[in-house]
Amino acid sequence: MDFSIKTFDAKNTLDSAKAGCIAVGVYENMKLTQAAQALDHKGVISAALKSGDISGKPGSTLLLRALDGVSAARVLLVGLGSDETVSDKNFTQAAQAIARAFTTLGASDALIAMPLAAIKDRDVGWAIRCVTLAVRENAYRCDSQKSKKEATQGGIKKIAFALGTGAAAAARQSLAQSLALSNGIDLTKDLGNLPPNVCTPTYLANTAKKLAKDYKFGIELLDRKQLQALKMGSFLSVTNGSEEAPKFIVLKHMGGNAKDAPTVLVGKGITFDSGGISLKAGLHMDEMKYDMCGAASVLGTFRAIGEMNLKLNVIGVIPACENMPSGRATKPGDIVTSMSGLTIEVLNTDAEGRLVLCDALTYVERFKPAAVVDIATLTGACITALGHHNSGLFTRHDAAHDALADALLAAGRDSGDTAWRMPIEDSYQEQLKSNFADIANIGGPAAGSITAACFLERFTRKYTWAHLDIAGTAWKSGAAKGATGRPVALLTAFLLQRAAG
Repeated sequence: MDFSIKTFDAKNTLDSAKAGCIAVGVYENMKLTQAAQALDHKGVISAALKSGDISGKPGSTLLLRALDGVSAARVLLVGLGSDETVSDKNFTQAAQAIARAFTTLGASDALIAMPLAAIKDRDVGWAIRCVTLAVRENAYRCDSQKSKKEATQGGIKKIAFALGTGAAAAARQSLAQSLALSNGIDLTKDLGNLPPNVCTPTYLANTAKKLAKDYKFGIELLDRKQLQALKMGSFLSVTNGSEEAPKFIVLKHMGGNAKDAPTVLVGKGITFDSGGISLKAGLHMDEMKYDMCGAASVLGTFRAIGEMNLKLNVIGVIPACENMPSGRATKPGDIVTSMSGLTIEVLNTDAEGRLVLCDALTYVERFKPAAVVDIATLTGACITALGHHNSGLFTRHDAAHDALADALLAAGRDSGDTAWRMPIEDSYQEQLKSNFADIANIGGPAAGSITAACFLERFTRKYTWAHLDIAGTAWKSGAAKGATGRPVALLTAFLLQRAAG
């Protein structure tokens, strides 16, 4: 799908634009946006509002054809609500309605002439991103493993945003960033949706290699022998029962000043989680192919910032393996030694994400990072706490960590990929005590997402760190089953903020 910016002025007017469809906004109070007024030569649009053919409520639509004095074949009216200073919620609903409508049109191109500058507390760039992501989300298909690809009804292949000449340059940059973000989200969804016999640790490593080649990232791929030499006993304990070779992936996008400390993203890459000896129930176990969505979000974010050529030093670290039962698998009660030297009593082999992440979090000390964010489908308890709306955000409580948390929360609000801050306190650490090792890998059923974060916190005390538990947001179940691409939008917005200073 091709996106562009098209400028209009007194000589090049909207009603003279040749397009298969023009999308314009209308309000509940029967008022028209400026673009709708420009197309309402015979009062047809005003009449449609007065007659109730379209309510003007957010996301309502009405398709009109062959309007007098309008060169475009179709005009799509889209409701924006009652307030002419449009809320971001109402505009998001309108953008999603446009995306749905475009899938059923017979036109091959469309022009979006919505009031992009009239959204409360948002700019034109935000509006362009909102529409672009909605259209790309609606157009996304996951049919790579099907013998027959899914048929698409709509013919829209080209979309242009209508703007005045003064706003064009900034809008083009916003559009380029929006498309890069969409590409990153699509990659994350593709990886998550692939079956676990295809998307193995080696497949993730090969994906990283392709990204490194395409965007000139630095890359290191560590194998089992190298991990043994690094004494990553915790990570390797998870791989014991699997025939698939583990991979430890390091990507480097060094777009900032050479002396600047990097921001590090660490993504959990369990490409299939059976639970190991602590075997999961069979129902919905197929969804454990999504246990690598943290890793997929790091790769998707790198895809986005690589295309943006972001002026920031960013390092991605992905510990990737399977968690499988076999005669070699780690058993409940086993004690393993992490890269940090801390010993861990494995009380439950299904709490494996923290076992791979803790060694990765120790490994990143060598980068002397400015900040570290780990991303993991870590706990079902986070879904119990927050549902499927917000990712769980955990970090220590001091000035530096509060600032990091605030930046991540702000990035979530800006991108619509929201998170909610949860506590980390010493009192929860008590639940991780072990009679036989330095720490247990679970703290019991109470506050499960918090004790999991507290476990990780033990390995991050040499730098500023935050943890995102995306178990409730990385994929959907049921009829809408599939990866969501979250939190690529949050992470990309966070990195853009850091690059802007």
